[in-house]
Amino acid sequence: MAKLTVALIFGGRSTEHEISIISAKSIAANIDTKRYKVIALYITPEGQWLSEGVAREILNLDLSHLLRSTSLETVSATLREMREMVDQKPFDFDFRGAGIDLAFLALHGPYGEDGRVQGFLDTCGIAYTGCGVLASALTMDKALTKLCAADAGLLVAPSITLFSTDYLRDPERAHTLIEEKFTYPFFIKPANLGSSIGISKVHVKTELAVALRTASALDSKVLVEKAISGREIEVAVLGNEDATASLCGEIEPGSDFYDYQDKYVHNTAKLFIPARLPASLQEKVRAEALKAYKALGCRGMSRVDFFVDEQTGSIVLNEVNTIPGFTDISMYPRLMEASGISFAELTERLIELAMENREPCNTFTRLS
Repeated sequence: MAKLTVALIFGGRSTEHEISIISAKSIAANIDTKRYKVIALYITPEGQWLSEGVAREILNLDLSHLLRSTSLETVSATLREMREMVDQKPFDFDFRGAGIDLAFLALHGPYGEDGRVQGFLDTCGIAYTGCGVLASALTMDKALTKLCAADAGLLVAPSITLFSTDYLRDPERAHTLIEEKFTYPFFIKPANLGSSIGISKVHVKTELAVALRTASALDSKVLVEKAISGREIEVAVLGNEDATASLCGEIEPGSDFYDYQDKYVHNTAKLFIPARLPASLQEKVRAEALKAYKALGCRGMSRVDFFVDEQTGSIVLNEVNTIPGFTDISMYPRLMEASGISFAELTERLIELAMENREPCNTFTRLS
């Protein structure tokens, strides 16, 4: 049987560019090359698509080590120098001409996880891993996710949404609104970023303005959210209509909360699989994960995150990630492995789900 050709798409224009590369490296190492031909497609921070050549060289970098041993600025400079030194072969977007059967998306954050690339691939008639346009766009926006999840009957943390332009026009009004609604501490987040980038836990009034400016500089919408006590629990969900939920995993942050530095630089957080919760409560969390997955229209895969209070049994949805991390420390592949699906089997299943879900190439008759 002829091999399917898989385009592994990574990089991208978001602030999670480097994490995307690390995820793609792990995915490339686990795809069965006896069954699939893999073409590497790298998107630069400026939005240029490059195939093979520089894409392969970048995949060969050990960015995990670089992030932990140097600075993000040094990593970015290394990638920039490599793009300048290695022969670049721009991709001409002729997916069919390149023999590409499907795309394996390893993009994180805006311009990759938010439905834009998914819509483009739909237009080109190319199947792809993960969620479709609507679920990708919806879950990228934390504020809209909360509205839809609450409507479906899931618990969410009390919050308010600010537009960055409104805040910058009248900061004091926003400060007053927030302090009337919340007691310290609370969280301030860009509405449309992942990997905990730009998130601040605000403990006192003197930290408020800096947190709002930080989030406003990264996104046009800012979410202000009550801090919820409880264990940080994550569930990996896999499948289309017949989705299944993994064991529950638990994160014990190494700092005040599970931020970017804790995830990818210091690596001080502790992970527990299964989570340190009673079995009966874990089953309820898994059921809530599937409920969120279906309510938000997810398919392929997602990681669903909660805050769970063991004493009260409260299960509060935090967020849904439609292209979760696939790095060496990422919870999604770890949860799947603990649930009996190895990394290699996971890549195989995601490809199969993408092929199941591909849209037929219909020919429409023009009206005269």
